[in-house]
Amino acid sequence: MFKEWVQKILTSGMEGNNNEDERQWEIQPKPLDNSLQENLQSLKEIFDRCADITFREFKINADEPINATLIYLKEITDAKKISEYMLEPMMYEAPEIADDGQSVDNQVLHYVQNRLSTAASVETARDIGELTKGILDSKVALLIDGASTALLMAAPGGESRAIAEPDSEPVVRGSKDGFVEGLSTNIMLLRRRIRTSRLKTETLEVGDLTRTQIAVCYIQGIANDKVVKEVKTRLQRIKMDGVLSSGYIEEMIQDEPLSIFPLILTTERPDRVAACLLEGRVAIMVDNCPMSLVAPCTFTTLLQASEDYYITAEFSTFVRTLRFIGLNFSLMLPALTVAVFSFHQELIPQPLLATVAGARQELPFPIFLEILVMEITFELLREAGVRLPKTIGQAISTVGGLVIGQAAVNAGFVSPLSVIVVALTAISSFTIPNYPAGTSIRILRFSLLICSAILGIVGIMFGLMLILFNLSSLRSFGVPYLSPLAPLSSKELKDTIVRVPWWAMITRPRMVNKGTERQARNQGPHKPDQEGGDSHR
Repeated sequence: MFKEWVQKILTSGMEGNNNEDERQWEIQPKPLDNSLQENLQSLKEIFDRCADITFREFKINADEPINATLIYLKEITDAKKISEYMLEPMMYEAPEIADDGQSVDNQVLHYVQNRLSTAASVETARDIGELTKGILDSKVALLIDGASTALLMAAPGGESRAIAEPDSEPVVRGSKDGFVEGLSTNIMLLRRRIRTSRLKTETLEVGDLTRTQIAVCYIQGIANDKVVKEVKTRLQRIKMDGVLSSGYIEEMIQDEPLSIFPLILTTERPDRVAACLLEGRVAIMVDNCPMSLVAPCTFTTLLQASEDYYITAEFSTFVRTLRFIGLNFSLMLPALTVAVFSFHQELIPQPLLATVAGARQELPFPIFLEILVMEITFELLREAGVRLPKTIGQAISTVGGLVIGQAAVNAGFVSPLSVIVVALTAISSFTIPNYPAGTSIRILRFSLLICSAILGIVGIMFGLMLILFNLSSLRSFGVPYLSPLAPLSSKELKDTIVRVPWWAMITRPRMVNKGTERQARNQGPHKPDQEGGDSHR
């Protein structure tokens, strides 16, 4: 009820003037003219006050030199390719002109397109709008006097970031590459790992002004066709001026408009995306953004890291168990401390109670206020460490926490117990591998802290019940958020908190892919003197 009320308030102003003409930024269709000067005048009006546009006029080498012009954006094209593979051949090599009734200008255009140009792709354009779109897509336009058709030749260039390991998802054992801002590079990183024609990449264009390229990636025959169709439908429904990051897309296509938990997995690791595709999920990659989206997403997926599958099953299970313990510590430790020491002192052993009581003598604030202030202080230090330069950010957050905590204890504002609890909570929060999931836990921690200060253990249980009810109601593209825990599927528990060996994970996740098999049976380890063996389930 509360969620519907908030959603109604947020959408109350969306029914106003829905005039589509206000967002019509496309150039009106206009066919190219046979006159080069007319076409150039139209393009110069369109690109008025665009300092990075270049109009390179020259003459094509023919019996009678033909006027031509190359139009391109110099900052996002390769000047060397334009000079060596476009200008030089047209200025110094004479085209072959046949007496077949076709105009000389069109013959020259076809000759350049089919024999002279060495560009990776050459397209034709017969409209000013189509030509403008191609130029903005880092292509080089060739206009020839007397021809009403232009050529668009690929010559991408400009600076780009080198492939490197993502700072937010480091691994000890695993690949050291990560997604970058170039969409074609990111697709290449996926192709390196999944070398099959069944890996499909369908591109869409979103944003009236930014015209951002979005790639929908999935493996045909493994991904659920209904999920793929739903992903594309939601993307095509987006109507906005610009998309600058995958965060725009995530908020527009997720199932719940108001959810504190991430309903779509975000990652910068190509191996993580490839593994999700092999399970039957769908990846969404946005140009100029290294963060990819993966759907459907479940809560247990957020507690898993790509490195879990590169180490032994026993150690992976141990690490996941530590993460689960860290999740509970991060969520409930401050609240439990406040509840026990404020309402339920009988639960504390007598020696410990005496020690804590002695340390808390003459302190001016209750334990709830101490922990609340310390938690807020630590969150401020964490945010400052993220925004500061990398070389000093980590040092500031670490040293700042130590100095402030020690100074607060010495000054008699907080007890050592509060500092220990906040420090353990902070360390536990770092065990969550997914940053958006960790952020959700940080917010809920404050909610439980307030509940514990009001009602003690009862308040904590009430808050946990609300959180559990919310988690149970969530869906990610139709998949229950708590699956395979709720609804319970015992066969799917082999890759949750516990990870069984690879030879035992025969089927894909049933909730995502209907449980199709991904490997042969009977591949478990056998002793040298054994032949065959029992089937592994």
